[in-house]
Amino acid sequence: MTMRNLGLTVLSLALTATVIGNAYYQKKQFYPSVVYITKSNPSMAVIYIQSFILVILTGKLMKKVFFGELRAAEFEHLMERSWYAMTETCLAFTVFRDDFSPKFVALFTVLLFLKSFHWLAEDRVDFMERSPVISWLFHLRVLSLLVLLGALDLDLLAHAYQSTITKGASVQLVFGFEYAILLTIIANIAIKYTLHTIALHSDNPWENKAVFLLYTELIMGFFKVVLYILFMAIMIRISMLPLFAFRPMYYTMRAFKKAFNDVILSRRAIRNMNTLYPDATPEELAAADNVCIICREEMVTASKKLPCNHIFHTACLRSWFQRQQTCPTCRLNILRTPGPPQPPRG
Repeated sequence: MTMRNLGLTVLSLALTATVIGNAYYQKKQFYPSVVYITKSNPSMAVIYIQSFILVILTGKLMKKVFFGELRAAEFEHLMERSWYAMTETCLAFTVFRDDFSPKFVALFTVLLFLKSFHWLAEDRVDFMERSPVISWLFHLRVLSLLVLLGALDLDLLAHAYQSTITKGASVQLVFGFEYAILLTIIANIAIKYTLHTIALHSDNPWENKAVFLLYTELIMGFFKVVLYILFMAIMIRISMLPLFAFRPMYYTMRAFKKAFNDVILSRRAIRNMNTLYPDATPEELAAADNVCIICREEMVTASKKLPCNHIFHTACLRSWFQRQQTCPTCRLNILRTPGPPQPPRG
């Protein structure tokens, strides 16, 4: 695979050198040579191929620097999201077909390139919660990547804004909106990274981490929904129906609705735990296996008994109910109205 990639790279460089050399041989000067290349479809095809290979090589280098080897799940998510991003952009072509040009292709390539690293950063930071050991190199890579991506997003957003203000509505409007969305993703990743880092350096389990994660998803989801609504309103105002934005807008609204429901359900589950479920007595703890299966530590005090008679640390249950509202052992839905005590399940 490496030898094949090297061969393709050398071949593309040779073709590019041939195209440039032929143009200079024909016109003898720099500017006429550039015009000659841009007017020649075969020459532009070679330039596009060379640019595409350079993008791939740059991506491989950045992947090596900021991520090392990708996990299988990260690679699968990247391929799936890239496919959807390309189809959505093809729909955007139909709206701004008059703006189609080499510059447009370059802007789209840069956007998809940066999106890929936002997605990978998101998956890598989520992996922190499941990884037992996080090295200093991991922190250095994540922080460097977040700073780089955030700076690029801000710069490209400012460029799109200035272009739209000076030249009027164009494809830059779409690119500006995309970079605004990417900035919300960077903010979300940075907050999650901070929360995971605090939890990793905490001597005791951090009970409120799940609460902060829930509200982070809710707030960032709200910002994304607002951005989509503003974008749709602006596009309709300039007599353009952005069909390409319907699918991501639908998924954004669905994610926001889920985050909102998760907050409501977790608060209801914790309220039930505090008001409806009794504290476990020393006799009940002695009679049962007094090891909390959530934290795997012995239960001495501050434990709650669920309607299914399973017992857990109160703090562990509070953290568990932030994520799901079932018994950790038997998966009983604890949001249902509690009835009489049931025999233990499993």
